[in-house]
Amino acid sequence: LAPSPRLSASQCRLPPTRYAAQPAPSPREIAAPLLPAPSATRRPPAPSNRAPSRPHLAPRRSVAPTFLDASRRPFPRGIRVPRAPFAVRGIREAARGTTVRGARTMAAAAPPLCAWLVAAGAHADFGADEHRQTQCLDAGSGATFGLDRRPLGVRRRGSARSGMAVSVALQPERVIVEKKRPDVKQRRVVVTGMGVVTPLGHDPDVFYNNLLDGHSGISEIETFDCSKFPTRIAGEIKSFSTEGWVVPKLSKRMDKFMLYLITAGKKALENGGLTEEVRNDLDKTRCGVLIGSAMGGMKVFNDAIEALRVSYRKMNPFCVPFATTNMGSAILAMDLGWMGPNYSISTACATSNFCILNAANHIRRGEADVMLCGGSDAPLIPIGLGGFVACRALSQRNSDPTKASRPWDMDRDGFVMGEGAGVLVLEELEHAKQRGATIYAEFLGGSFTCDAYHMTEPHPEGTGITLCIEKALADSGVAREEINYVNAHATSTQSGDLKEYEAIVRCFGQNPQLRVNSTKSMTGHLIGAAGGIEAVACIQAIRTGWVHPNLNLENPEKVVDVGVLVGAEKERCEVKVALSNSFGFGGHNSSILFAPFK
Repeated sequence: LAPSPRLSASQCRLPPTRYAAQPAPSPREIAAPLLPAPSATRRPPAPSNRAPSRPHLAPRRSVAPTFLDASRRPFPRGIRVPRAPFAVRGIREAARGTTVRGARTMAAAAPPLCAWLVAAGAHADFGADEHRQTQCLDAGSGATFGLDRRPLGVRRRGSARSGMAVSVALQPERVIVEKKRPDVKQRRVVVTGMGVVTPLGHDPDVFYNNLLDGHSGISEIETFDCSKFPTRIAGEIKSFSTEGWVVPKLSKRMDKFMLYLITAGKKALENGGLTEEVRNDLDKTRCGVLIGSAMGGMKVFNDAIEALRVSYRKMNPFCVPFATTNMGSAILAMDLGWMGPNYSISTACATSNFCILNAANHIRRGEADVMLCGGSDAPLIPIGLGGFVACRALSQRNSDPTKASRPWDMDRDGFVMGEGAGVLVLEELEHAKQRGATIYAEFLGGSFTCDAYHMTEPHPEGTGITLCIEKALADSGVAREEINYVNAHATSTQSGDLKEYEAIVRCFGQNPQLRVNSTKSMTGHLIGAAGGIEAVACIQAIRTGWVHPNLNLENPEKVVDVGVLVGAEKERCEVKVALSNSFGFGGHNSSILFAPFK
């Protein structure tokens, strides 16, 4: 129900031919579908002898306007519709004793009736007493033809309910045809490219060969003076160049996390054979970028704070956009011209896995054909190091950096920070085949859960981790027995390592071929980028048939079965299905699965 606009008297005195292009039905004909069956005992209403209150107006038997014509379309939105007093009685008698909702219900039962019924002075409850309805009719008829002396646009209080016309639109019931949603499982997702920027190398093969050889990328921090910090070691990138990947003008302004992200993203495209010539033939509306960051542009924002101490005029005008976590994906998409899904996810240390699974789901749902996905972080600045030191989460084994990260070892004393980026090219299978791409592995699926327990500590029973793994298996359609390699999140913390190990054994302990390792024993914890480079490690394990060692596992925890964990040397493993776990502050759990393409 909506109030009917008013017309001036001059507008209502238009010649009848202006309104009636064809004979108009009477009010009783219009309201007939709403009227009850005639009763023989019911007496017709007595004719009214009441004199018209506005003798100078046109008689009520004037030609009805065409908006009451059931065979024509109602007036378009915005057209002022005059109120016809004679229509009130028909509506009132048709819906006597019912509510507006009841009138709509009756209208739905009579689809052939498609007309506009205009009631001047009708209550929301059509069963109001006759005396009040008569008063409303008299009070509204003056306003109907624009003779109200109040200024234009000023309404009488309560007129929307008792004195203003209302319009009831009765239209045929529309048949809604629902399109059948395609089965997401019909679109398979494959990995066709990889790009990394890590302390162990900036090429996927170099990176993985260093992992297989047991090289550690953890060393003393050289970027800034950290002599006053209790922790002075990290997985720091010693040599890095953006030449050929990022234009010098932007390279000087951007935060490191964006430089790592763009460089790794473009290297993944090159690794996947998506050269500029090939990209020009792609449908760019179906190509997207989903690369996240846990910390964002910390360096740019910190520099802006320092500049603000002098004056706001000294601040970098790019400090705000370059500090946000989404800007890396946005800049890369602008560079490539990709107009598909583009955003970032920030779920602490689980960021990369969240991005990879969401990117794959865009492809599985048919919303994209190619997606760049992963994570990037550059937290090695004083405020980043100091923040984690304050949390008492970092190792202080400064005298022997390469021995500091030691997952599942009894002598572990915290994790080691790292920096870098890991990016995958995910592609729809048929799209990859059509362009002749090299398929490294198939993405099977994954899942997310939340511990809902503590900001930094895992659930004591590991229920969130177990649930996440089980949901990932269900999403992928994989049996527990098929999982024979797990790249664990294991960061070298006291509680985190054990809770994850217990969940893994609870889910896959019956599989004698299961092998578990932690990439962080050699790279440190790359925060939001950790899942990205660990996904690359899983794919490389599938390609090569080798899994890298667990470094520094010299004195394993008593509850840990060393037969499940990879030892100090690389091991041969024909991976059937690889599971990669990533967990983050806030209780964020994520698991994703890869398998050889068949």
